[in-house]
Amino acid sequence: MNKEEWISVSDQYIMGTYRRYPVVFTRGKGMKICDTEGREYLDFVAGIAVCSLGHAHPRVTEAIKNQADKLIHVSNLYHIEAQIEYAKLLMQNSVLDKVFFCNSGAEANEGAIKLAKKYGNDLSNGSKNETITMDGSFHGRTMATITATGQEKFQQGFNPLLAGFKYVPFNDLRLLGKTISEKTCAVMIEPVQAEGGIRVPDRDYFQQVRRLCNEKEVLLILDEVQVGMGRTGTLFAHEQEGIIPDIVTMAKAMGNGFPLGAVLAKDSIAAAFAPGSHASTFGGNPLAMAAAKATLETLLGENLLSNCRLMGGYFIDKLNDLKKKHSAIKEVRGRGLLIGVELDCEAAGVIKKCMDRGVLVASAGTQVLRFVPPLIVTAQDIDQIVAILDDILREGA
Repeated sequence: MNKEEWISVSDQYIMGTYRRYPVVFTRGKGMKICDTEGREYLDFVAGIAVCSLGHAHPRVTEAIKNQADKLIHVSNLYHIEAQIEYAKLLMQNSVLDKVFFCNSGAEANEGAIKLAKKYGNDLSNGSKNETITMDGSFHGRTMATITATGQEKFQQGFNPLLAGFKYVPFNDLRLLGKTISEKTCAVMIEPVQAEGGIRVPDRDYFQQVRRLCNEKEVLLILDEVQVGMGRTGTLFAHEQEGIIPDIVTMAKAMGNGFPLGAVLAKDSIAAAFAPGSHASTFGGNPLAMAAAKATLETLLGENLLSNCRLMGGYFIDKLNDLKKKHSAIKEVRGRGLLIGVELDCEAAGVIKKCMDRGVLVASAGTQVLRFVPPLIVTAQDIDQIVAILDDILREGA
């Protein structure tokens, strides 16, 4: 089939939950991805911060093939060798103690909310069960996580939302302190707001939030679904804040494209989940664990975190140079290789023009370009996309 035929069949059988671009991808390698027409694109989306090692990474591919030959799935009613191996590796590289595996970021955040409620209710005879989240946040598409999300556009049409959530402005410690009450069990925050426009808080914000949560005896949940697994230049984004959270959620880049999520917690908090409290049929199955272990070993062993910091700084510098040339760029912000460029116009037109020139870029809100390339990105790749942006903005976005 040609591209138009593929798209026609897609429209016929797949629910229209995305405004998909008119392209059909079939294969990729490293920083490049190819469509059905044989055209190659430089990928600065990486499945929205998922394929951090690039496409078809040989180590991950080999791990999946080898595991598929042995055992794809077994119930969590039993101990699973590959799950135990990966859990040990992950937790030895974190500041937390226990992990629960699931299949996505929404599931991870749902699990974290449940864990915090269970912990709070157990301590208070059922009165400490509200969660505070941030305006502009994004935590997922389940009923609990869209309620936790501090953006009305994601909640429209799904009333009534769930009870037990309050919202405060991101990066506003004073209002957070005023909003915490005797009913609050947890504060849930993204270290960098990704879907909210790539918003980075003040440098001391998280240390103050940690102190406030300690004072009020409230759990601190960090949603690292998009910012974790090296995206900001350290394995966990909170490492750069100098704090120890109570619960951390992860997903996106954990399996380099293989669906996987996780909830990490301190021992004392994880204990609130007893047998029967929470579960996942597919969570942590052998195939997912093989992909995740190969991904983490590669991330830690091939200097990709240092490359993320180096290339992230280089990219931001180049974009700021571009900002000096083009008034259409209002602000450049980000951390590591999670970078946003706020425009004075709609981002969609620029994204389409980038695609026409063979580069994939995403958005984070209507006027923010989002750049989340694989962590293997080079200065040459960055120079190429900056030159393309320069041409587009010169022509008039």
